[in-house]
Amino acid sequence: MTTSATNIDATAVNTIRWLSATDATIVVPVYQRQYRWDIGGCEQLLADIRAVADSDGQHMHFLGSVLSSLTSDAPAPELVLIDGQQRVTTLMLLVAALHHTIRATDPRLAGELERVLVRSNEPGRTKLQPHREWERVFERVVLGTDLAEGESRQSRFDDNYAFFRSQISADEAPRIWRGLQKLEHVAITLGPGANAQQIFASLNSTGEPLRDHELIHNYVLMGLTHAEQSEIEDVFWLPIERNTGDAIGEFWRHYLVMKTGREVSGEHAAYDAFRALFPRLDIDSLRLYAAQWRDFSAIYRILLDPPQAADPRLGRHLAYTATFGTGMFPLVMRVMRDLEQGVLQTDAAIGTLEMIQALLLRRAVSGLGNARLVARLCRARDDGHEALVAAVSRVTPSDERVRIALKFGELPHARYVLERIADVDPGVDHDLLHVFPLAPPDTWTGDGMRTWAEYSEDEQNSHRALAPTLGNLVVLEPELAERALDASFPDQRDVYRRSSVAATRAIADVETWNTAAISQRSAELTGRFVEVWPRPGAAAIDDDGLTPILDAISRRGWPRGWEREYEYTEYRGEHWEIYNIRDLFNRVFRRLWADSRGAVEEFSAQRGGPVYPARAWNGDWDELAGGAHLYMGWDARYMLSAVQGVLEHAGHAPEVFVKYSYVAAHM
Repeated sequence: MTTSATNIDATAVNTIRWLSATDATIVVPVYQRQYRWDIGGCEQLLADIRAVADSDGQHMHFLGSVLSSLTSDAPAPELVLIDGQQRVTTLMLLVAALHHTIRATDPRLAGELERVLVRSNEPGRTKLQPHREWERVFERVVLGTDLAEGESRQSRFDDNYAFFRSQISADEAPRIWRGLQKLEHVAITLGPGANAQQIFASLNSTGEPLRDHELIHNYVLMGLTHAEQSEIEDVFWLPIERNTGDAIGEFWRHYLVMKTGREVSGEHAAYDAFRALFPRLDIDSLRLYAAQWRDFSAIYRILLDPPQAADPRLGRHLAYTATFGTGMFPLVMRVMRDLEQGVLQTDAAIGTLEMIQALLLRRAVSGLGNARLVARLCRARDDGHEALVAAVSRVTPSDERVRIALKFGELPHARYVLERIADVDPGVDHDLLHVFPLAPPDTWTGDGMRTWAEYSEDEQNSHRALAPTLGNLVVLEPELAERALDASFPDQRDVYRRSSVAATRAIADVETWNTAAISQRSAELTGRFVEVWPRPGAAAIDDDGLTPILDAISRRGWPRGWEREYEYTEYRGEHWEIYNIRDLFNRVFRRLWADSRGAVEEFSAQRGGPVYPARAWNGDWDELAGGAHLYMGWDARYMLSAVQGVLEHAGHAPEVFVKYSYVAAHM
């Protein structure tokens, strides 16, 4: 009995030899999605090719599988790509960029590259035939022909080709070619009786996709011997898993925010950040890094369960900080590490935790979000405690803003606020109670004379407006809270007298509970509020929701509304009416070319662009002083990355901010 398949042929092949040898046109069917790889994907592919080029002769790089079917009814043989068009298309663009870089200097290599790109029987046509709509655009890019009249350079093919051209020099060409020749994939070819739809679904529906921490785990262990894998697993990885439990994914994200000073969000963002931070991990460096990861995971265990802290005061403030969620964990991890290593004393660590609490609470009271703050604070912490204080102060609402918000707004984290204002033991259980009930019965009275049903509509509305504010809230013991719940105020006074909480007992001395009494108590407690949670550092205006340029959001392509992504840009004290990343990219590079040309030249040399001595390929260019040229044909993500990178290299990034527009907030 035979066990071989009859309608499917799957073979492990060398990718470049496979592309060079085929006589068939490789066709992207109409039903396939359009080409969508961005420069970030190209960057990773090029990094993988360089890495395998530098490895020993036994190492290869596996690209996955390419699923196709061979048609026999076409005038010439066609290999129809069912799965793999994104990778194959990107490889063709890379090979084209390499070919155009060396064709004038290395005819032998140029000939080998041409065999990958063009049809042997029709040299003027590319082997890969994309969607009919984009076929001529792709061929123009790969073959290096000029634009037809009215034709645009705005395509992913142009963007990614330009990126590869910018990164590959003639001197590096042999290295890139060596890496390309070490690419492998599984070529799956379907026979006439195979169900392409079913096979495609099976290949792409193999269960739950790997999560970031699983990808990191595989990346760390891959390439090690079995003995080395066992060592890393037992000595380091398993303790990390035990320390973090179900929060292991968040642990890695928070650790990477702390280390990089950049936000880490989005699908596989933690994995991508990890690989960028640790591009190569030989066994010796891996042991060193893994020991640090394990130490931070032990810190994370304490953040998840603050009573584990050795110092009860520290544990109490860790618990207080956790009231606001886990968003500040990256910064707190750094504080705890400094404490462990003796860089900070316990009082100083608690002081930093107090400052973090004040920041988060004041922003919550003022109706401001706390997202996208921690990365900028981690960067500031790297510059020392004073820089951190200044950064926190800038985004902490002023006393005046807090006083207004507490007078009229609903109090967030009310139990935490009242317990700390009253200075009660956090280990003792207390209930939160509204003195004037949120839904009072008709018989409720604040003075023992008029009932709630007798209040005018305006009086009722004014009471309801102040019901959730600071002045109308108390904490007291659970058994007393049961007696006071929804009771009229004269009856509540007798209950409050029995409370051990001094701030609650004081209400018993109030004769009548009305809007004046609530406002009076709000004013008194607000004075205590700004003492318990002071604004740190020198007085400064709030930052109007400005986003530091290093925290600006990276977007793929050019999403709808990108033309008005920003309300404005603050550049080193100047107000720029710059509304999108394309214009900001141009303005920043032109400005730095005038003010800090050396920094731009260094950055561009290290990155392989975006400034070049000449127009090296067709595209959208802008001329700079002295005959240099700035290439403008990048996607939005690359442009933002370049702006962030050059400003950081020039030392100006902390002084540049963008204000997102209403449109951008909904993009």
